[in-house]
Amino acid sequence: MRIGLDVMGGDNAPDAIIDGALTALKGLDEADELVLVGSHDVITEAMAARTIRDKRIVVVETTEVVAMDESPAEAVRGKPDSSLTVLAELSNPRRAAKRGLKPVDAIISAGNTGAYVMAAQMYMRRLPNVHRPGIAVTVPTFHGPVVLIDVGANIEPKPQHLAQYGVMGDIYARNILGLANPRIALMNVGGEEQKGTTDMKEAGDRLRAISSINFVGNIEGRAVFNGGADVIVTDGVVGNVMIKLAEGLSEGIFKVIAREVRAIDPDLATRFEPIVQKIYAEHDYHEYGGAPLLGVNGVCLISHGSSVARTITNAIHRSKLFFESGVNRAITERLAVEEEAVA
Repeated sequence: MRIGLDVMGGDNAPDAIIDGALTALKGLDEADELVLVGSHDVITEAMAARTIRDKRIVVVETTEVVAMDESPAEAVRGKPDSSLTVLAELSNPRRAAKRGLKPVDAIISAGNTGAYVMAAQMYMRRLPNVHRPGIAVTVPTFHGPVVLIDVGANIEPKPQHLAQYGVMGDIYARNILGLANPRIALMNVGGEEQKGTTDMKEAGDRLRAISSINFVGNIEGRAVFNGGADVIVTDGVVGNVMIKLAEGLSEGIFKVIAREVRAIDPDLATRFEPIVQKIYAEHDYHEYGGAPLLGVNGVCLISHGSSVARTITNAIHRSKLFFESGVNRAITERLAVEEEAVA
């Protein structure tokens, strides 16, 4: 398997990306390859500083970088030789051949999410029967992981898009998280069927009509962390706000607990620290590496902008799991069967 990495994308690039890639090599097969896309000088200098030589590392040189705050459309069209754009092109065999390069089986970036999603959809294209791809984030909760889809790829979804997210989220939860019969819920302002906009009501009706999923109805925000569902369907705006709110809140809670315990009893704080670290690790997004863009014809993982080396290592291993899981084939087949409800 060939896994492409955007070395220049993310707040901690390039060091975090390269360190994460090198750590991941230990768990990869001899036939696997990591394709590092970015500045040739930056990559070679970093590799030399780490005294690493491994035939499984391939460098693809690019001359431009997409900043985190750039307009997605302008970045993709205006910087054709950026690490992010070239990485997306490598996922397309025809485009890769045009550059004289071998295609990759999966791509990973912690860079500008909007530009990355645009480039991925442009070069990967959609799977058959998919109307709009969606970003599926795995949220660690007190009752186990929950899949939240979408968190930013589609900010104005139509009811049929939300219905498809229910199907794709179900397949992802089954194949990647190992859930036998995941409960699918629709994020809404209340649990009652009559709540929400006209589009939300129609989306609920469509999800209810899909026989292959275990749709449990609407769900409120408070139920996300109370074990109310395993897959939560929402639009890109609400999903993005939710995930960032949860990240900020959890980080703040752990800091407050540590500060208060330290103020009361420094010795207790020292003994308590390993427990806090263990709990934090179990609810840390770095453990999941990245969120897949479900519905594209390939494997596209979107890592957090603040990814550290551990995040990238986990993203690489998760991309391989996704590639071998058959998720894309299952999405294509299931949506063909459920065509009436999701069309």
